[in-house]
Amino acid sequence: MKNETILNAIQKHKKLPNVKFRLKEKTESFTDTLFYTLFDVETSVEKHINSLEKDFEELVDLACWEQHKPCAKVWESYLNKLPEILERLNLDAHSIYQNDPASSSVEEVYLSYPGFYAIAIYRLAHELYLKGFPLVPRLMTEYAHSKTGVDINPGASIGDSFFIDHATGVVIGETTIIKNNVKIYQGVTLGALSVDKKMQNVKRHPTIEDNVTIYANATILGGETVVGANTVIGGNVWLTKSVPANSLVSHTPEIKIKTVTHE
Repeated sequence: MKNETILNAIQKHKKLPNVKFRLKEKTESFTDTLFYTLFDVETSVEKHINSLEKDFEELVDLACWEQHKPCAKVWESYLNKLPEILERLNLDAHSIYQNDPASSSVEEVYLSYPGFYAIAIYRLAHELYLKGFPLVPRLMTEYAHSKTGVDINPGASIGDSFFIDHATGVVIGETTIIKNNVKIYQGVTLGALSVDKKMQNVKRHPTIEDNVTIYANATILGGETVVGANTVIGGNVWLTKSVPANSLVSHTPEIKIKTVTHE
């Protein structure tokens, strides 16, 4: 009798019929297969494209509980976009290789750089986000987040030849716009000044123009904040206002060093 009471109480509070963790697991499996299909030389493209289509059909069944969303029609248009996405990811990989003296080959970037992996999954998720496919894009980028420490919302708009160095702790919000040839380092946040729910459909994250470098632990906030082209943002900068092109923005802490003599 006691167990029945507990079971009834738990069941009473399980109110959301569409919370199916199988969707999360299937999305992660789909993401892994997609990544290998695009990059792993030993993975057959033809064979796995067919497998991915079947996996996607399962995602449609699990994620598209709103009947008015034409989810089943997404796969063909998404498939047509994959060559373009791969081309852009190759540009990202070469940008990382060319800008990081620690990288010994482009192959090293593909195989071991968490920043590249996070960018790759973001670009693959972003296309589904643009098509209005529900939930799966967010689950894809959160999967990459769990692996890399990089949190890129699939709604962000990111240009070509993007470089994230060291990766861990990077946050890029949903309405962020990043142009071409931008480099950012660990701990950078491109966030919102306010997290009020009423701002859901408002641009609340910054715009980063071409050829900007943002060093470690800098925080740039606000939908009206624009960092002009060719600007360098120094480490630990807190920025909530726009910066003109060709600027150097720095934070200078006071550092005191005291030498202790031993008698």
